[in-house]
Amino acid sequence: MFLAFVSLVLATLVWILGLVDSFGKPSVAPVLSLEQQELSLLAQPEVPEPLQPLVVGADPTAALLRTLRETPLDRLDDRQILLFTALEQDESFKQSLRQVSVSQPELIPLQQALNGTKAPGLDRSELLALAPDPLIRRVGCQALGGSAADCMDPAPAAAAARRLIVSEVFPLAALILGGLLLLRHGWQLLRRRLPPWPPLVSAPLGPLDMVLLVAGGFVVLGEVLVPLLIAPFTGWLSRGLSPALTQGVTVLLGYAALAVPPLLILRQQLSQCDQEALPPGGWLQWQVRPIHSAVLQGARGWLMVMPPVVLSGWLVSRWIGDQGGSNPLLEIVLNSRDPLALSLLAITAVVLAPLFEETVFRGVLLPVLGRSLGRSGSVLVSALVFAIAHLSIGELPPLLVLGLGLALLRLSTGRLFPCVVMHALWNGVTFLNLLLLGG
Repeated sequence: MFLAFVSLVLATLVWILGLVDSFGKPSVAPVLSLEQQELSLLAQPEVPEPLQPLVVGADPTAALLRTLRETPLDRLDDRQILLFTALEQDESFKQSLRQVSVSQPELIPLQQALNGTKAPGLDRSELLALAPDPLIRRVGCQALGGSAADCMDPAPAAAAARRLIVSEVFPLAALILGGLLLLRHGWQLLRRRLPPWPPLVSAPLGPLDMVLLVAGGFVVLGEVLVPLLIAPFTGWLSRGLSPALTQGVTVLLGYAALAVPPLLILRQQLSQCDQEALPPGGWLQWQVRPIHSAVLQGARGWLMVMPPVVLSGWLVSRWIGDQGGSNPLLEIVLNSRDPLALSLLAITAVVLAPLFEETVFRGVLLPVLGRSLGRSGSVLVSALVFAIAHLSIGELPPLLVLGLGLALLRLSTGRLFPCVVMHALWNGVTFLNLLLLGG
């Protein structure tokens, strides 16, 4: 009892401090929006005209320029400063841009030429050869007097168009299909045509066991003590690696180490249960087979949860604005170019996180809470704990809705594996979208 009380107090303190601290952390939303607008401008010439309002918007140049104007100059990197300088025509903004210098010396001649502050003695083609990417080469070429036809490079524009169409059309199609499935589900619910939910199977554990598992194992040991212990090992292992690969190794090892204490505690708790009372499928009710039905159930749950999650995120941004505190993994994926580092990040996000989090939150916590709080109470509390555990105040409402969807899938199927599939799909599609928009 004393150990559970101490764990609960420490975990509550850690979570409160983590949520408060997330207010001061930057959100990935502005970075993601800027990347998407840059990609839209690059892709515009190669996007079919009927699709342009949907894919790139009415005027991607004006949209990007507006975002750049609203972003503090000290938050722009070298390529964004060059892009801003090439697009800007307003003299008041150009005066401010002339006061900013790029950090890479080799880009200074191009910046000076775009600012019109100095003739660097290089012709236009030589200056544009200094540009770090095709979008800057195109807008820089036009800013230096080239025609739109002469400055156009169709290959990168076509590649950007393909990436943008996939990143825009696929989620939109998923939202529409998910909305239709929700309507169908609601109609079946009203007509009482839905099959009854299976009995909720729970390990014979109590609230104190869940406090020790979540507060003690997951928070105090996993999120606080273990990172301190493995930091020297991670630093030694990543010595000599590139910064991107170091990030990938750190994230993978850190998450794997975080999962060890609660899983060991859970193993010990389950080993003390009466094994003669072990139900078919085990205490966690994984029920992996038949795999095809689990995949279909998980995919259907992912589609149906998309509309309410997106709606909750939109309402929060509309009513109270961007509160910051995005998952730092999102920005790492968005900015990484190292294939091996991205592979390590993908393993963490798409494999380890769904397996571990579903084991704890929907495999154990939800059924155990169901014995004392009932199904409705267990759904709400487990989803709330799941959302808070991510320590991101800006993502708290969408994560809460996602947790509710995962909990309802667990109750409606009586299986844990479909929840893992749904969680992996959510993380995987988010990961893929970041890869498409990044760079």
